[in-house]
Amino acid sequence: MDLRSSNKIDAGFSLSSMTDIVFLLLIFFVIISTMVSPTTLPVDLPISANKTQEKPQVGVRIDADGHFSVNDKTVDPLDLEGVLQDRIKSAGDTPILVMHVDQRVPAGVTVGVLDIAKRNKWKVIIATRPK
Repeated sequence: MDLRSSNKIDAGFSLSSMTDIVFLLLIFFVIISTMVSPTTLPVDLPISANKTQEKPQVGVRIDADGHFSVNDKTVDPLDLEGVLQDRIKSAGDTPILVMHVDQRVPAGVTVGVLDIAKRNKWKVIIATRPK
């Protein structure tokens, strides 16, 4: 006489659905990370073969119309130095200022921002497009 039941519950755990979710999340974050841009508004950068290994901490953008923005927030040109000083103090030990300047911006405007950086002894990187 066989007293064993024919309905046995499998106590195992299937990881196949968990791996599907992990791969979907991975694809989502890879796609989102390629969409993130250092500046949200387009700037026509000059072309250069140089590359930098530094990570920028404070970004200044000057578009072709002469509008200034610091870390994607519009700033009046007269208030630029004060805003930059506040941002760089909160950035950390070795702050780096990265400049995204449209190539149609007059050189005098760029030199004005470089002069502010020199007065405050900040490291500056001028962003360019790769060749």
